[in-house]
Amino acid sequence: QVQLVESGGGLVQPGGSLRLSCVASGSIFSIGSMGWYRQAPGKQRELVAAITRGGITNYGDSVKGRFTISRDNAKNTVYLQMNSLKSEDTAVYSCNADRIATSTYVLYNRWGQGTQVTVSS
Repeated sequence: QVQLVESGGGLVQPGGSLRLSCVASGSIFSIGSMGWYRQAPGKQRELVAAITRGGITNYGDSVKGRFTISRDNAKNTVYLQMNSLKSEDTAVYSCNADRIATSTYVLYNRWGQGTQVTVSS
């Protein structure tokens, strides 16, 4: 069974840093683009950052220059380094993979369960 599992969330003070990880587990052959999304209470889910299998990145305007997305294809893992965190970054952060191929089937638009990030003094 293929799963996306996030880790690394928590409570951090404004100006601090966190690093999120998302591991895809299972008998995976390849993964397409991966991304991080976030949803704050009362707000719509928004794109934080995305990265193609080849390493091309895309960021939401509010995090440009502060967050960095990266991935390790050999480990089926995507990371989100978050620096200079602000209170408005508080949200549930979820990992997404647009396509996950196994030896026998392909899954589309898969999500992790999410991890809470709280920025507060």
